[in-house]
Amino acid sequence: MRKAFRQAASVFTKAAQAILALTVISGCSTTSVPSAYASSGKYAAIVVDANTGETLFSANADAGRYPASLTKMMTLYMLFEAMQAGRVNKNTPIPVSRYAASRPPTKLGLKPGQSVRAEDAIYGLITRSANDAATAVGEYLGGSEQRFAQMMTAKARRLGMKNTVFRNADGLPNASQRSSARDMAILGIALREHFPREFAYFSAQSFNYKGRTIRGHNRLLGKVQGVDGIKTGYTRDSGYNLVSSVKLDGRKVVAVVMGGASGGARDAHMASLIAKYLPRASRRGGEPLIAAQDTAPIAAPVQVTPVDLPEANDAPVPMARVETEEEVGQGDADDEVITALAAPAPRPAAAVAVASVARAPKAAIPAHVDPVTTASARSNDAQANSGWAIQIGSLPSSEQAQAMLAKAAAEAGQSLASVTARTETFEKKSKTFYRARFVGFETNTAALNACALLKKKNFNCFTIAN
Repeated sequence: MRKAFRQAASVFTKAAQAILALTVISGCSTTSVPSAYASSGKYAAIVVDANTGETLFSANADAGRYPASLTKMMTLYMLFEAMQAGRVNKNTPIPVSRYAASRPPTKLGLKPGQSVRAEDAIYGLITRSANDAATAVGEYLGGSEQRFAQMMTAKARRLGMKNTVFRNADGLPNASQRSSARDMAILGIALREHFPREFAYFSAQSFNYKGRTIRGHNRLLGKVQGVDGIKTGYTRDSGYNLVSSVKLDGRKVVAVVMGGASGGARDAHMASLIAKYLPRASRRGGEPLIAAQDTAPIAAPVQVTPVDLPEANDAPVPMARVETEEEVGQGDADDEVITALAAPAPRPAAAVAVASVARAPKAAIPAHVDPVTTASARSNDAQANSGWAIQIGSLPSSEQAQAMLAKAAAEAGQSLASVTARTETFEKKSKTFYRARFVGFETNTAALNACALLKKKNFNCFTIAN
C-alpha cells in the first residue's frame, strides 16, 4: 500500500514539475520573431520540448489570445475521453440539432434531425474544422453547448491551462473565449500523451464523407518532416493560428503560433521555428508531462481569472441599426467564408445563452460570467423550443459593439445578469457590421421587459426570436 502510494505521488510530483517547466520561459530568443509581428497585438508563439517540458522558445506565450478553431482541440479531447471510457465508439451516431446545423461555415453541411458518426465528426473537425459537427459533439456530450463549454473550461484547469476560458465547442468568434500559446501547447501535449491511438487522427490530410473528398487546412502535414498534426484556426480577431506536433529521430516538440498575418506567413513562421528548435530538443523520454485526468463529474465551481486580451481601439458608440442583414461565418480556411444563412432556427434556450460575452475591465466582469460548473447532461428535446434575444445596435466594428454591450450591461445591472452578451457579424454592401445582442431570454415577455428597461436608459432595442 505504501509503495503504491509513493509511486502515485512520484508520478503526480513529476507531472506537476513538468507543468511548472512549461510556465518557465527559457531559451527565449526574440530573433525568432518576424519583424512584422514585433508590434502585433495578436501574435504569440511557443516551442516546447515534448520529452522534457522545457520551453525552447517563447514570445507572448502567456498573453490572452483568441483561440479560434484551436478550440476544437479541447472538443476532441473531451470526445476522445468519452471514447476511452467506453461511453462512445467510432460508430456512435451523434444527433444534429437545428442549432448545430445552422452554425456558420466552415461546415460539413449537416442537416437538422440527421446524425453523424463519431469518427466522421472527428475527421470533420480535424480536416474541415467543421463548426456544425463540433457543435453537435458538444451538445451530445454536454446536453447543451453552454454546459459543454463549462466542462471544457473545467477540464482545461485540470490539465494546468491557467489562462483559458471556453464559451463554445467550435471556436467561432466570442469575445470572452480566450486562451494562450502556452495553454495550447499544454493541450497539444496532453492529447498526444493521453490518447496515443486517437492522436493518429490528427495526421489526416483528407477524408471521404458521403462521396466527397474533404481536404484539410494543415499544409505542413507531408511537407515539413516529422509534423504529425495538430490543428489550424482563424477568425478576424484571432489572426491565423496553428498548433504543430513534431516527432523525428527521438525528438518531440509541440509548437504554437497565434495571430499570423496570413495562412502562408503563419506556416512559414512555424516551419522556421521547427527547423531552429527541433535540433535543440532532447531525445530523452521520461514520465508523462501532463498527468492523465479522471473522468468523474466536476462538482465544485472553478474560478476563472480574467486575462488581458488585445486592446480595442477607443471609438464612439453610435446607436445605428442596419435593417437588412446577412450573416458571416468564419472557420479556418485561408479566405473568409461569407454565407447567407436561413432564418435563425429554434434551439434550446441553454444553447442560446452560450454566445459571446463582451470584454469588460477586470473589476467589472460580473461574477456569473466566470464560475464554471459541470451539470449532468440534459436531452435537447427536454430543452424544447426557441429562446429570445434583444438587439441594441448594429455597428461597424467589433470594439464598438462590445463597448455598447458593456455599457448596457453596466446600466441595466442585475436585470441582465441571467443572459449573455453576444456579437454577431454580417455583411452589407461588402462591409462587415457587428450586431450587439443579449441572448438567453426564456420568453418574449422577459425580452420585452429587458428591452423596455434599456429604452429608459436611452438604448434603442428590439426583440428577436432565435
